[in-house]
Amino acid sequence: MALNRRTVLQGATGLVGLASLPQHAFGQSRTETLRYVTGNNVNTLDPTVPGTTRESFGVSMNVYDRLFTFGRKKLGDNWVFDASTIRGELAKGYQISPDGMKITVMLRPDATWHDGSPVTAEDIKWSLDRAVSAKSLAPPQLSTGSLTSPDQFRIVDAHTIEVTLPQPDRLGLANLCVPYCIMINSKLAKQHATADDPWALDWLKTNSAASGAYIVESYKPGENVILRRNEAWKGGADGQLPFFRRIIVQTVPEPATRANLIEKGDADLSIDLAASDIPTMEKSAKAKVVSVPQTNGFTHITMNTQKAPFDNVKVRQAVAAALPYEDMFKAALFGRGKRLYGAEWTVPPDSSFPQPIPLKTDPARAKQLLAEAGMPNGFKTAFAFSTGQAATAEPIAALLKEALGKVGIDVEIQKKPDAEFNTMESDKTLAFYTDGATAWLPYTDYYFRLYFTRDQRWNFASWKSTDIEQLSAAARFELDAAKYDDECKKMIEVFTAGVPLVMLWQPNHDAVMARNIDGYTYQFYRQADFRDLKRV
Repeated sequence: MALNRRTVLQGATGLVGLASLPQHAFGQSRTETLRYVTGNNVNTLDPTVPGTTRESFGVSMNVYDRLFTFGRKKLGDNWVFDASTIRGELAKGYQISPDGMKITVMLRPDATWHDGSPVTAEDIKWSLDRAVSAKSLAPPQLSTGSLTSPDQFRIVDAHTIEVTLPQPDRLGLANLCVPYCIMINSKLAKQHATADDPWALDWLKTNSAASGAYIVESYKPGENVILRRNEAWKGGADGQLPFFRRIIVQTVPEPATRANLIEKGDADLSIDLAASDIPTMEKSAKAKVVSVPQTNGFTHITMNTQKAPFDNVKVRQAVAAALPYEDMFKAALFGRGKRLYGAEWTVPPDSSFPQPIPLKTDPARAKQLLAEAGMPNGFKTAFAFSTGQAATAEPIAALLKEALGKVGIDVEIQKKPDAEFNTMESDKTLAFYTDGATAWLPYTDYYFRLYFTRDQRWNFASWKSTDIEQLSAAARFELDAAKYDDECKKMIEVFTAGVPLVMLWQPNHDAVMARNIDGYTYQFYRQADFRDLKRV
């Protein structure tokens, strides 16, 4: 990225735009203020709006409460989200009926909105109705937990809501934790609703009607967001308020500039820096790096199973055998991540997914498989990646081209603009390419339904497997833990044999911060949770 004058000034004088920020942004001491620099912009305060950036998800998780949230746990020395633990946020508790088809939600009686008014069951009912009814990103996501109709949400009394499921869906409760399921001050939102916009989608893009840990003090789309602590917040895990009284979120597009701001002490936290910058930051006397594999995601090489020659499973197996996994891992990520190849099992050791798959570099096996596929002399194909992923995708592509050439597969590398690549990926017109994926809900059956079934956007390989469809559908509603594990292991076996795509690795989520910042948690939406952070 070329450095314009404004970017240069960022590196020369510190955090860009600080002089133009409202003076109240500096009302708290430096100790109690967190300065967060991010590469992308917060383009909306409502995370359900189509086109929402991940940075917007991050801000909204701190501004809005959900009924529930995931817990967190230690992974080595670092904190990560824990999808196996669900605790109340605006809810103080819940009960699930013996048949698994009814969730009774008990609300916190002392919770208030940012304007001081009490949170009511009517507000919660309206918010849930909005989540399944508005023309937004929320309904498709909530449908994965069988939450599809306002009729499923009933007010029992002033502090109790009943959620009814058509089947005992294991993802019903989990979907009440996701960024889209924001709880909204309905009285305030309704004041800005119209006949054409009954859910106040337009107004909530630039305004909030929330109850969360932080209050939006000012918002300049594409530039900055300033948050102040909600002193009346009740949704913390231990009942305590967050450490930081004020958060300054600033857009600084250039990764090197963000790294420099951390090094100079002009900013406290940044994520998504260039992988090549991380080793330098790890040696810094003023900064530290928290690195956690993206436990709910994966980088993949996909083959369109509906396009020749990749409709032939032996061709896909041959490609998988020819890939230079370790060379790609070191060249693309400098070895920073978790390998999803090289396993030794013949039967999956457990039901978790993604997990390392028994794939390894074996050119002789690749040639044998091509011969069995009727292509002893190989074939020609194109391999695509997007410009935005060039830093990691270019070394993958170069090494892939070299390795596949050795077994007779002639590869043309195609570097495509992001918009073109995303459109072609969505339209299923790419035959062979690399991309990344992250699932908010890291449950094995959810992964398989999301990425390997149906004719939809996220079935990258356009894979059609009756076994996967049947197994994932059964596992979704399976209440017996042993049966669920067995169904998931069978899906992993079918996937491994069919090779619709090759999972390469889980790249590290690298958060670079001042040495006196503690408590960083890797969240499933891959953004900073300010509520867990403190200065030590």
